[in-house]
Amino acid sequence: MFKSEFLNMLKAVDALHLPQGGYAITGSGPLVIRNVRAAHDVDVVVKQALWHELCKKYTSYDEHHIKIGDLEIWGDFLNLTPRLDEVIDVAEMIDGYPFVSLQDTLRWKAFLNRPKDQADILVIKRLLNLV
Repeated sequence: MFKSEFLNMLKAVDALHLPQGGYAITGSGPLVIRNVRAAHDVDVVVKQALWHELCKKYTSYDEHHIKIGDLEIWGDFLNLTPRLDEVIDVAEMIDGYPFVSLQDTLRWKAFLNRPKDQADILVIKRLLNLV
């Protein structure tokens, strides 16, 4: 149910022709693709070289984010930024798209720890059999 709508939203990613190995879908995406919850946008994290390339084509709304319709591209990943290349390199391919792993999604959401993240943290822990 959520997944089919999200796959339709991913057409915005396809339209950018991002290189494989240069990006991964993040935010709620790793949960939505597993049909756990809905999403209102698509968050994509990209490696630095791709970030600089995209900044030449699109206007960023701050030094770390580009917004194109319902697509938000991140040039950093907060607490995971030092491992950004590795996070993208170990992304899980699902339905032809790279998704940040549930383990890294858990680390990111635990760092943010917003109310909406707290619900996702419980779901991720269940999916990973940690509770």
